[in-house]
Amino acid sequence: MTVSNVGHVGKRRQPSLAQLRAFAAVAEHLHFRDAAAAIGMSQPALSGAVSALEEVLGVTLLERTTRKVLLSTAGERLAVRAKAVLEEVGALLEEAEAVRAPFTGALRLGVIPTVAPYLLPTVLRLVHERYPDLDLQVHEEQTANLLDGLTTGRLDLLLLAVPLGVPGVVELPLFDEDFVLVTPLDHELGGREGIPREALKELNLLLLDEGHCLRDQALDICREAGREDAPVTTTAAGLSTLVQLVAGGLGCTLLPRTALKVETSRSNQLLTGCFADPAPTRRIALAMRAGAARGAEYQELAVALRGALRPLPVRVLEGQD
Repeated sequence: MTVSNVGHVGKRRQPSLAQLRAFAAVAEHLHFRDAAAAIGMSQPALSGAVSALEEVLGVTLLERTTRKVLLSTAGERLAVRAKAVLEEVGALLEEAEAVRAPFTGALRLGVIPTVAPYLLPTVLRLVHERYPDLDLQVHEEQTANLLDGLTTGRLDLLLLAVPLGVPGVVELPLFDEDFVLVTPLDHELGGREGIPREALKELNLLLLDEGHCLRDQALDICREAGREDAPVTTTAAGLSTLVQLVAGGLGCTLLPRTALKVETSRSNQLLTGCFADPAPTRRIALAMRAGAARGAEYQELAVALRGALRPLPVRVLEGQD
């Protein structure tokens, strides 16, 4: 009896990756059309793949009605397993790609909006000149979305402000940069050197919308200066709009030095002021998953980036890997 059972198990049909991928998409979206669009499969093919998976496994995964799709109890349990299998297959393919040749294939780089316009020219030039076979794919998103993309495997590497303090994420610091005060032409602090941080207590400070890490950094700087109330009366979705609001006389703002040249060149109605040492700063780094198959490549890229970033108004961090 035991031998017979073993033979039966050995001949059991196995689910295909396409079936698992289809089921995982439906489990995530709970909608056949949205799931099909997400994985580039026709809706009939996706429905057929899920039905075939149910037949292979011998369980009902979905409760289908005319209006919506629900996971059955078995579907809820097996969706977790299906996702784990697909993630492991993705890791297998990533490992194989890394073994074949370094700096080839796709590299999905996530960048925050307050870094992308000012550092990407340097990053893209470096990749074009030194790693011509690398397919760099850039995604500009806010920090929370980037971290989600990194941990779920949607993104490979991030370029953003740190520290993150996220378990399983390794930071490769690149540089520190100072913040500069940007004011209207008639402001008393405009053009000044050695501005004390305490001056932030009295300023009408304009900030980015919630979700931007630069907003949180500016609020932290204000708190360090002794300001307890949130200095927010007007906000903006991007630094360009923020600077135009300053030029219009609505208040002052803080800009990282890498953004200063690009953003202040848009108006002749602005002045800048520098803080006394130690000036408020932010740190920019690459971030990768701990144990990433291409971790050695990412560390090499960090070293190359530090060299390429030296002409910028930043303090490059050496020996941080």
